[in-house]
Amino acid sequence: MIKININKKLHGASGQMDLDINLDIKENDFVALAGQSGSGKTTLLRILAGLEEASGEIKIGDKIWLDKKTIVAPQKREIGFVFQDYALFPNMSVIDNLLFVKKDNELANHLLNITELSELKNRLPNTLSGGQKQRVSLCRALMNRPKLLLMDEPLSALDPSMRMKLQNEILTLHKEFGTTTIMVSHDPSEIYRLSNRVVVLNHGQITNDGFAKDVLLRTTGSQKFSFEGEILDIMKVDVIYIAIISIGQQLVEIVVSKNEANNLKVGDIVSVSTKAFSPIVNKQLKRDIKK
Repeated sequence: MIKININKKLHGASGQMDLDINLDIKENDFVALAGQSGSGKTTLLRILAGLEEASGEIKIGDKIWLDKKTIVAPQKREIGFVFQDYALFPNMSVIDNLLFVKKDNELANHLLNITELSELKNRLPNTLSGGQKQRVSLCRALMNRPKLLLMDEPLSALDPSMRMKLQNEILTLHKEFGTTTIMVSHDPSEIYRLSNRVVVLNHGQITNDGFAKDVLLRTTGSQKFSFEGEILDIMKVDVIYIAIISIGQQLVEIVVSKNEANNLKVGDIVSVSTKAFSPIVNKQLKRDIKK
């Protein structure tokens, strides 16, 4: 069990806020931290890692990492941290990046085998693709068999097909190594696929906590679908008004009423939902995933 009860004053885009977190996490849980940018998600990870100071208490099992008398150094916290920017040593080969953490060739080769990197073990990071670098970063984070694995949007820079491949590998490693994992993500599909619990932060406070389906599914009543998107344009075509809305990676055209067109403006974040709807679901051809 991980017990987190911390407070830290932060200066965000909208002014000063208190990061005030009281959270218990079970061993082997996969927790996704969600919420708008600037809500304190990354700061919470850095506090858990010992990279930023805070007041309060952090306890993992029977070990105290933080309280009024104790501040355990990052290197003694038994954590693995996967950053957005990989943070690999550029002058070291793939396997040397792993062995720098712990001189365990058997474990290093096992991790490289699971993530299909064995043939690249002697390559330097600058010769690898983004997906390959992220896999190396993940392997390196697991080299000390951490009790707690922290990931800060680790797949945000990758294309959808590579993201899905690495999501599967992350889940495999999480289960095999029995780690407790906390991941920051803005991708609902990623959160749903990987986590067994979602904690939503807003302005430094926990505003929702539960299963991904309960937290992320936004339909209510008789709604069949509900999506959040951004208004990119509103135009009049003959006698009707059409709003161009960005939803995820796609643009959609929605017919709106004259009153809606007058009340909406470019940049508005809107919810698009429908009640009477008979969806047509067509299976797409699988794209080849480059290693």
